[in-house]
Amino acid sequence: MRTRTTAWTPAPATVADPDPQARAAELAALMRDRRVVALTGAGLSTPSGIPDYRSPDSPARAPMTIDAFLSSPDSRRRYWARNHIGWRHIDAAAPNAAHRALRRLQECGTVSGVITQNVDMLHMKAGSAPVVDLHGSYGRVRCLDCGALMSRHGLAEALEAANPGYAQSMTSRGAIEVAPDADAALEDIGDFQMIDCPACGGTLKPDIVYFGETVPRPVVRAAFDLVDAADALLVAGSSLTVMSGLRFARHAAATGKQVAIVNRGATRADALATIKIDHRCEVILPAVADAIVGRRSSLL
Repeated sequence: MRTRTTAWTPAPATVADPDPQARAAELAALMRDRRVVALTGAGLSTPSGIPDYRSPDSPARAPMTIDAFLSSPDSRRRYWARNHIGWRHIDAAAPNAAHRALRRLQECGTVSGVITQNVDMLHMKAGSAPVVDLHGSYGRVRCLDCGALMSRHGLAEALEAANPGYAQSMTSRGAIEVAPDADAALEDIGDFQMIDCPACGGTLKPDIVYFGETVPRPVVRAAFDLVDAADALLVAGSSLTVMSGLRFARHAAATGKQVAIVNRGATRADALATIKIDHRCEVILPAVADAIVGRRSSLL
């Protein structure tokens, strides 16, 4: 499965549903007594301070592509200089009410698993399991030559040793915009020095699926297995702009499963949805969890 490079421009503004509590009750009724797999996107993490590409108020961004990353050593040096600043913002983010609601729904047995398009690890921080990281994780770095993995924290220490004072110097200039993939907006990267794989001297890359890359087959299979084992699919905070997420909604609908969508704005799967709620995940999902978990607690 490949993610297609897209011209990322803000989505058209829409009017949110006027009665979120009533809509949440409708969604709770659909999810109750079903096994539901959740497919989450950037809209789930924006309340945690992580920007997205498609919100109506987002700036137009050009996300990193695999072709750009591999184009030259200098392009990779520029990327890692920006990432050395931006990844700290992602790392400092904490789960919000939407992440916690999904964990509660997992704990009570309604949500059987999470497939996330996000690379921010916030589902893991919230305590959800199982979680399929469809597009990888900012917390890991992989060598493109030997396949060795290292933690992003470990690389940060090595980069700081190779570039003493660099991060402090850059951040002292003022606020820096950070993209969803931890790419900071830096025009001048100075004399930043990148390091090579400590195991083989090869090229290091975040363990993230860039636009134009192929999602690993075992990851895709694990995600489809979760969908196949569920009775319904809940899409939360994703416009399903890329096929790597959209195909799960199409597969669920084609196999007769209910598809529910909670997202601010239109999605590419709206026509497939049994219920579509145009509202914020951090508002709707906690209300759904309260309705389902509270009802089950009262029956015990």
